[in-house]
Amino acid sequence: MNAENDRVNLGLVKQLVFAQKEGHVPGELGIWIFILGDMTLYLLLIISFMVERYSNYEMFTNGALSLHPTIGGINMLLLLTSSLTVALAVKAVREKIMEKAAPALVRITMTCGFIFIINKYFEYNGLVREGYPPLENVFYTWYYVLTGIHLTHLIGGMFVLRFMLKISQIKDKRPEDIRNMESCASFWHAVDILWIILFPLLYLLR
Repeated sequence: MNAENDRVNLGLVKQLVFAQKEGHVPGELGIWIFILGDMTLYLLLIISFMVERYSNYEMFTNGALSLHPTIGGINMLLLLTSSLTVALAVKAVREKIMEKAAPALVRITMTCGFIFIINKYFEYNGLVREGYPPLENVFYTWYYVLTGIHLTHLIGGMFVLRFMLKISQIKDKRPEDIRNMESCASFWHAVDILWIILFPLLYLLR
């Protein structure tokens, strides 16, 4: 019996060591397939933008000068903050450390996203008032397309966060609840990464 127990314990130790080496992939496989496909399509759009920029360098440089990097920078700080808070929410639930703080952390994330949307509205409105609508030239068409697609993702992400908030309020969470929270957070991180790429590309590149 002792020998059998020793073999079982040794097997469990091996599994734990293997799991630590293997690492933990957050969320469901499906969400990662979606994110990878989505990022690939967005990367193709960015490559097309760069090709167009190379062909119309002066137009794109002048267009970038008309944008408002302060607003873009504030939005990036908002999304970086939201990435931190959503990660802390998942950590709190996964490791059961201050788990009651998870809903508040998700709400902070949603607030950052909401402020981003408001900022974007005023930025779009300001550009149109200044005489830079989407069809003004190729640069502005690309600007509105790239930022508009990102904004659509972010608005979708707000609904994802709403779902995440509901899960965070569950008292006794099952393993699948935690995986769903990880999936929601992974999608939100992907949205943030897109803006981290877009901000220097559109606002700062000369």
